[in-house]
Amino acid sequence: MCGIAGWVDFTRDVRREQAATEAMTATMACRGPDEGGVQLAAHAALGHRRLAIIDLPGGHQPMSVTDDHGDLVAAIVYSGEVYNHLELRVELSALGHTWRTESDTETVLHAYLQWGAELAGHLNGMFAFAVWDERRQQLHLVRDRMGIKPLFYQPTAGGVLFGSEPKAIHAHPEGDQVVGLAGLREQLAMTKNPERSVYRSLAEVRPGQIVTVRPEGLTKRRYWQLAAREHTDDLPTTIATVRDLLGDIVRRQLISDVPLCTLLSGGLDSSAVTALAAAALREQGGGPVRSFAVDFEGYEDNFVADAMRDSPDTPYVHELAKHVGADHSDIVLSNDDLMDPAAHDAVVRANDAPLMSEMFTSLYLLFKEIRGHSTVALSGESADEVFGGYRWFHDPAAVAADTFPWVAATQAMGGGPFGHTSLLDPGLVRDLDLAGHREASYRAALAEVPHVPGADARERRMREVCYLHLTRFVQILLDRKDRMSMASGLEVRVPFCDDRLVQYVFNTPWAMKTFDGREKSLLRAATMGDLPASISARRKSPYPSTQDPGYALALRRELASVLARADAPVLALLDLPAARALAHSQEGADDPAARGAVELVLGLSRWLETGVAVQLT
Repeated sequence: MCGIAGWVDFTRDVRREQAATEAMTATMACRGPDEGGVQLAAHAALGHRRLAIIDLPGGHQPMSVTDDHGDLVAAIVYSGEVYNHLELRVELSALGHTWRTESDTETVLHAYLQWGAELAGHLNGMFAFAVWDERRQQLHLVRDRMGIKPLFYQPTAGGVLFGSEPKAIHAHPEGDQVVGLAGLREQLAMTKNPERSVYRSLAEVRPGQIVTVRPEGLTKRRYWQLAAREHTDDLPTTIATVRDLLGDIVRRQLISDVPLCTLLSGGLDSSAVTALAAAALREQGGGPVRSFAVDFEGYEDNFVADAMRDSPDTPYVHELAKHVGADHSDIVLSNDDLMDPAAHDAVVRANDAPLMSEMFTSLYLLFKEIRGHSTVALSGESADEVFGGYRWFHDPAAVAADTFPWVAATQAMGGGPFGHTSLLDPGLVRDLDLAGHREASYRAALAEVPHVPGADARERRMREVCYLHLTRFVQILLDRKDRMSMASGLEVRVPFCDDRLVQYVFNTPWAMKTFDGREKSLLRAATMGDLPASISARRKSPYPSTQDPGYALALRRELASVLARADAPVLALLDLPAARALAHSQEGADDPAARGAVELVLGLSRWLETGVAVQLT
C-alpha cells in the first residue's frame, strides 16, 4: 500500500518545478514509509511513497515503460493491491508482454499498455492509481469499484493536481485549502455523497470511476457500478456460492511478502475472515494466523448493555482465537491513551477533516500497535453493508423513514455521537441546514438505485436500503479505516468488498438474506462450519466504544482549556454559553450525544489550527 501525488499542467514545463512535486509527495510519507520517488515529464509530474508489500526489491515507483529509443511511453504511480495480477500476467505474457519485476504495479502498467483505460475492468482488488500516457498526452486517475482506496483531485487552469489525500494537493502552491458551508455540510451530515470533498476546490474520484485529463479538458466515466439482475439460484446454491466466493477471496488476499494478520472482534464478520484465513494458511503449510483485537481497561468487568451492544467482545475473541489456533494479542487502551494529544493530532492530520471521536483514536492506536508486528491486516469491515447486518436494517421504522436509515436510527436514539451540532453557533447550524442537505443527498441516491422489474414493494425498498449502504454509508467506514491504518503505514484489506461478492449478494432477495429470521443469514449459513456456535449465534455488536465516564469528563476538561484561549479559532463557530456550561458540568457523562458534541468541537479546534481556511459567506 502506498501514497501517490502529482500534477499535470499543459501550459508549462513542470520539469522545472521538481520542488513542488517533492513537497506533495513528502506529505504521503506516512502511507509509504519505506521509500519514495518522483518522475517528471514535460507536462506531468508523478510522486510516490511506498509501503513495500509485494516484490520488495523490484516494486519501485514511479514505474515507467520506454520505447526502443529510450523515450517515455507511459508511467504509473499506484496504490493498492491487485489480487488477480498473477492470472493477468499469464494473459498478458501470451499477448507478448515481458517482465522486469514481480510486482503487481508492473502488471497494472502493462495492462494499460494492452487495454488502455479499459484496464480497470480487468482488475480485482483495491487500488487508486494515476497513469500518464506520454504519447497521447493524457492522465488517467482510476479508483477501485468499492472505493477502498482514496483518490482526490483539484482541476486547475492548466490541468489537475491529485493525491491519495487532500494534504498532498494542499502542499502544491496552487492547492486550495478553503472550506465553505458546503464542505461542512458534507462532513457533518453522515451522507458521504460521491465525488464531493470537504474542501471547496477538491473532488474525489468516485468508486468505479476513471477521470481522464487531456489538454482540451477533464472527463469522467464509470467503468463499474452495481447492476440489477434477477437472482435465479435457490437458497442452498446461494449459500454455497457465498461460501465459495469467500474462500477464494480470502485466499487471494493472503498474498504478501511481509507479515500478515487479521483484525478480530469476536463478531461474525471478523471471526469468519480469521477462520477462513487460518484454514487457508494451514492448507498452504503456513504458520498459525496472527490476530489482534482492541479492548479498554476495565471494559469487560464493568460492561453495561446498551441499545447497540449486548455483550463485550473479549470472551468471543478469545474463544475464536482458541478455536482456530490463532496467535492472538489484545491491545488494551486506557483513558490516558485515548486522551493522548499526540494521538488526537495524528487523527485529525490523517483525516484532513475535523474528526476526532474516540472510535477514530482507538482505531488509530490499534493500528499503530499492530504495525509493530505486521504490515498487512485483513478486516471484517463492510460485511454489515453487504449482508444487511445493522440493526436498523431490521427496524421497520428506520426502513420506512423517508431518509437514510442510519440517520433515522441515530435520530431515534437522541441524535447519537456523530456529527452532533448542539455546541455550534445557532446561526451556523441554521445556515448549514443539515436536514435539507440530507434530503437532497437522499433523493439523489435513490434516483441511482437499479431495480429488477416486477419486484414487490418490500423487495424494492430493501434493495434501496442495501444500495444506500453500499454506496454511501460504507464510504464513511472505509475512509476511516484507510486513514487510520495508513497513518501508521499499515495496509488493511477488506475481503467483504470484493466486487464479485458485493454484486452477487446485492441481487439476492431480501427474504434469502434473512431466511432464518435474523441479520446476515447468508453469511452465518456460509460459515457455520468454520465458527463456534456461540459466535455464529452472536447478535451484531459494532466496533467497541469505551463506557468509562472518566473519558467523557476528560474531554470536557480539554474543552474548558480550549474555551479559555481567546485566540482559539474554533470559538467563532460555537455557541459559547452552551459550550461553557457543558465544559464545566459533571452531569451526563454517559450521554453519547453530549460526548459526541464535545468531540466534534475538539476535532474542529485541532483541524482549524492546521491552517485550513473556513469561509462561511
